[in-house]
Amino acid sequence: MKNHFELFGLTPAYALELVHLERAYRDIQSQIHPDRYAHAGDAERRASMQMTTQVNEAYRMLRSPVQRAKYLLELNGVDAGFETNTAMPADFLLQQMELREKLEQACDVAALGLLQKTLAAEKKSIEARIAECIDGRHDCNSASDLVRKLMFLERFGEEIDAAYEVIETRSPEV
Repeated sequence: MKNHFELFGLTPAYALELVHLERAYRDIQSQIHPDRYAHAGDAERRASMQMTTQVNEAYRMLRSPVQRAKYLLELNGVDAGFETNTAMPADFLLQQMELREKLEQACDVAALGLLQKTLAAEKKSIEARIAECIDGRHDCNSASDLVRKLMFLERFGEEIDAAYEVIETRSPEV
């Protein structure tokens, strides 16, 4: 069985050109989509559905910076213990606490927008460092620490999204 990168004809790397992934995904989908097998036998339709499911899963994984990094670490035999290893450097945890305080104080879309910009810059920086560790230095152990940080930031992004929803759904004050 091919790994996700091989499935799409891509070189295993963290720094991935998403346009190439998108193109390969569309090409494969056009060949295996269940609609193409509507008049085929049961076995062919089932195979098409299974392959479509595998391709969709691989695509979602490679498209996500966190999932792609975790997958690359796995391919390189690194068990980062993401579920059990939650220790983080004190300075990073302090930064997270400060961001959460700002989120709690954010009372409008503009404040959330500033937090989102800060978050995007931090994520971009960490993603570049992950690419350097995995693709440049082949240092998966250092990369796993960075991936855990990126996971924290992803969760914070979800909290910002939830805060947007709260602000957008609350009734206008009169």
